Amino acid sequence: MPSFAAFGEIGRLYDETDWSSTPVGDPSQWSDTLRGVVDRMLHTQFVVTLLWGPELVLVYNAAYAALIGDKHPAALGARTRDVFPEAWDLIGPMLEGVGATSHSTYVEDTLLPLERHGFLEECYFTFSYSPVRNLDGEVEGIVDITTETTAQVLARRRLWLLTQLNEALADVHDIAAVRELALPVLRAEARDLPEVDIVLGTQLPGGDGKIERGGLATFPLQTAESGDAATLVVRLSDMLHPDENYVGFLRLISAALRQSIDRARSRQAELREVAAQRDMAEAFQRSLLPIPAAGNRPDVAVRYRPAAEQAQVGGDWYDLFRIPDGSLMVVIGDVAGHDQQSAAAMAQVRNMTRGVAYTLDAATPAPVLRGIDRAMAGSAADVVATGVVAQVSGEADNGALLLRWSNAGHPPPVLLAADGTATLLERPADLLLGLDVDARRDDHEIELPPGASVLLYTDGLVERRGVPIADGLAWLVQTLTGQHGRSPDELCDYLLDTASATEDDVALLVLRA
Repeated sequence: MPSFAAFGEIGRLYDETDWSSTPVGDPSQWSDTLRGVVDRMLHTQFVVTLLWGPELVLVYNAAYAALIGDKHPAALGARTRDVFPEAWDLIGPMLEGVGATSHSTYVEDTLLPLERHGFLEECYFTFSYSPVRNLDGEVEGIVDITTETTAQVLARRRLWLLTQLNEALADVHDIAAVRELALPVLRAEARDLPEVDIVLGTQLPGGDGKIERGGLATFPLQTAESGDAATLVVRLSDMLHPDENYVGFLRLISAALRQSIDRARSRQAELREVAAQRDMAEAFQRSLLPIPAAGNRPDVAVRYRPAAEQAQVGGDWYDLFRIPDGSLMVVIGDVAGHDQQSAAAMAQVRNMTRGVAYTLDAATPAPVLRGIDRAMAGSAADVVATGVVAQVSGEADNGALLLRWSNAGHPPPVLLAADGTATLLERPADLLLGLDVDARRDDHEIELPPGASVLLYTDGLVERRGVPIADGLAWLVQTLTGQHGRSPDELCDYLLDTASATEDDVALLVLRA
């Protein structure tokens, strides 16, 4: 009988499982197809599970074990329907469809409530079910490749609500109006706020500081400036952990309300509220943007700066992540606008980009952009965006990295050579995203010798009212020339300092080979 001891704790559980009592049988009797796919699955750190045979028996890796919480380890070798009865109405028909048609499925940010920590939890996933065939073409099982997106979905909807709340309270002039304008906005989001009220004229106790799932929480709204007693009362969802993000979101709501009460008392408080709105929006914008890992090659630095006169989140974004073949994908893009619609569209396009890049086999940037066009068309979202998708891979004998990129109507990247020469990578830019599902998408590539840097940026860095874009690009090349001695982080700060106040949001990404 084969041993799985080499795979650590999950391997020990494999060895201890009585497989002969399960529908898949003893591992010594497993088919070559099952043995091969289990070996590949146990070697990857991505979340992967197999649903094997007619009874869809669960065979999974360590990453999937962490995802399903206290369903593990009993789920190993069990029937999918027995493990996930709470989700079967959704996933059952999908799995039956894969088995019947041999066609894959793909869903993005789908609500899939799971009971994995002692209660029915609101969870969201992007996942794909695909048939696994043997050499004769027969389907033996189904592979499920999953990414949990709960944190991103919750961050987006909370960002949306905070923006809506701040807009509703922007021109409030009396304390009673705070309650009148805020409650419809807050009560529209029953998933985070099943019950909510603002009690005026009475300062309720703040409680013992312990906030429990499904329990009541109170947040005082009285400030030294207002002198008016008020309390926010919220019943928390019984389907969400009262974690730092959830409680922090409630504190942001109470801060918005408290500042609105101050603003109703004085013009100075109104100015403070505008600043708070901008800080909140920027904080949530940054929560959707990744932080580069230190110590990896290429060295990457990123920055996001909102417009100088804008109090709302915009549509600029960047992203970086590794795909299954090990190469690094870096993305920068811009959805038009500076409101909650552009912020939501930005998050949607960003997630589409990740989903497409992860699911395409050995994808280069041009196929990723084509996939985004198809995904945007399928979502029926009225969104137009520019963007550059780039891929950094390989290492030649001379230490150079290979950079491939594809440009969808975005300002061109800039190459800063190791000798300080700056050059626009002006290849023909293809059509903007979201306009034509059949738009041509081309890949371009260059080698990046050690010490060379590439700058990706959004148009807020180079566009000025009344100034031709060509002048802005020329300024950028001139500003970068001779700056090769600066680190990627120093380059980002130098560009933002040199650009001074900008009329639009700016996102920057610098990578150095």
